[in-house]
Amino acid sequence: MTSQSAYNVYQQNHTSVESPVKLIEMLYEGILRFSALAKRGIELNDIEKKIYYINRTTDIFTELLNVLDYDNGGEVAHYLTGLYMQQIKFLTQANLENNTEKIDIVIKVTKGLLEAWREIHQNIL
Repeated sequence: MTSQSAYNVYQQNHTSVESPVKLIEMLYEGILRFSALAKRGIELNDIEKKIYYINRTTDIFTELLNVLDYDNGGEVAHYLTGLYMQQIKFLTQANLENNTEKIDIVIKVTKGLLEAWREIHQNIL
């Protein structure tokens, strides 16, 4: 699945995205949902589900990387690039090692990102 496919999935599931701010919130929520399902796949030794949901989660992080605005985002955009890349690395390790702790890290980081996003944009959402 490409990053464009990840975006298309969200467009199909939520036909009317109110704003780019709402889209980012939905992408973070998707990461949380798919990460939990990937973790469950590992716990159940369901390789197919594990790989499917890790790939979906990675695709969302790739989409988030693609929409970063370095001109207006400055240091924050560069920080998020490193943070998103680190989460992709954890997902890859989780996949190779069947390591739910790596997925727990991704979930924790993403929950923090989602909370911060909502706080910053509370008047828009």
